[in-house]
Amino acid sequence: MKERKLPSVWAIVSMNGFLPLRRQPLFLINTLTSPFSFLFLLFIVGGAAAIPYGVAGGLVLTILSIGTSLQGDMTHYKTDLKFQEMVVASPVKAGTYVTGMALSEFVFSIPGMTVFVVLSFVYGHYIFLGGLVVAAALVLLWIFATALGFTLATYLADVRETFMIAPILSIALTVVPPVYYPVDRIWAPLRPLAYLSPTTWAANLVQGALGLSPTPLTLAQGLLDGAVLLLFAIVLFLIAWKKAQWRER
Repeated sequence: MKERKLPSVWAIVSMNGFLPLRRQPLFLINTLTSPFSFLFLLFIVGGAAAIPYGVAGGLVLTILSIGTSLQGDMTHYKTDLKFQEMVVASPVKAGTYVTGMALSEFVFSIPGMTVFVVLSFVYGHYIFLGGLVVAAALVLLWIFATALGFTLATYLADVRETFMIAPILSIALTVVPPVYYPVDRIWAPLRPLAYLSPTTWAANLVQGALGLSPTPLTLAQGLLDGAVLLLFAIVLFLIAWKKAQWRER
């Protein structure tokens, strides 16, 4: 039997995205809690001047949370419901399954993304083609987060393990790196370490596109940030392709 990609993707998106939202709309509020918690904290500590950086960081964190959510849901489907075994036995391929799951997680992020996009127009000062720069950065980050979440999910044996890994990923990728603040706030000798995180490059693009960087985002700098972020996405995609345990051994 041939695989029907689009119907399969839509079925997964409906099952893990639209159906849970229809049954429990509180899921929408849950997706807003973490980004807005950081935004509120920045406002308390730094005042109104910190809000634009909070908005830029909220965009990055909302997209990155797709990966951590994907990790939890796929582990649940694999270990508790044995749904992945049924998918493996069906004509549906791993790429189709992951695409459907990733898009279903994106459904949950739509409200948060909508709010932060509106806030970015209120508090940001978009440079020329800034919207396209932000969109490209977030798409590349979404690919990275999806590949990371899928790879981790295939190795986890219990959904409770995701509760341990998700906070570590959040701290390592959104709290320590300069996502909610400019990179020049980091002590110069330690600054190269910040660039080990893909979120630093994504945040550089978003902050530059919103006109928040001390120096304007140049074409050369934008291409460099985009190229490195693309490299991160490709590397994680290849790791997911080669190392993810799609079938039980």
